[in-house]
Parts: sequence; C-alpha cells; structure tokens
Amino acid sequence: MRGADLAFPLGLSLESLIEAMEPITVQDPDEIFKVLAEVTLRGKGFTTESLLDYVLDEGFTEPIFLNASGEDPTAFYQGQPNAWATYQVREWKRVLTISGGPGQERRVRITETP
Repeated sequence: MRGADLAFPLGLSLESLIEAMEPITVQDPDEIFKVLAEVTLRGKGFTTESLLDYVLDEGFTEPIFLNASGEDPTAFYQGQPNAWATYQVREWKRVLTISGGPGQERRVRITETP
C-alpha cells in the first residue's frame, strides 16, 4: 500500500484511527474491502451483517474512495459497537452513501455524479 492512498492525521496509522473510530478516508481498493468486511449495521432502517457484501451486491466492485465518520452504537466494527455512523463509497461516478447515527433511522442512497 502506498502512503498516498490513505488520508489521515500525521503520525497516525489506519489501524489506530479504526481503533478509536476516528473519521477515516481510504483510497486503496484492497484496504476499502478490508474495512467494509468488518462492518455490521444493526438498528433502525438499513441493516446488514456485512457491509462488504452489500457494497458488492450493489455493483461497487472497484471502489476508489471510502470515507467513514461519526459514531453509531448500532454499527459494529470487528464485533465492537460504536463504529462509524456515515459511510461514503465511491466508484468513479457512482457514490453509495449510508447515513445514520444515535437515534436515527439509517438510510442508503446511491447517486451518480456528472
């Protein structure tokens, strides 16, 4: 993985940001898949046992960008609660956005940019 493929505060690794559930931006497809494979979404609205499976089912097979932020007690990363509340996955012109948060119904939207 090249250093330019990830964007996070100087001196912090992707693993340390994930551990603290800090906002992350990942631009390496393999790393995006690794992160999504560990996310389970429960609660109100959209749910999935594997965010990776859902993203692949929607045809996002070559993602170039993942942004995850916020905190949601009904979102899980590696089985631990309080994973990110909002996810944005981009594959060229297509963008999948999942938004939620404490007390909110989680929603999914797929858009295409010009």
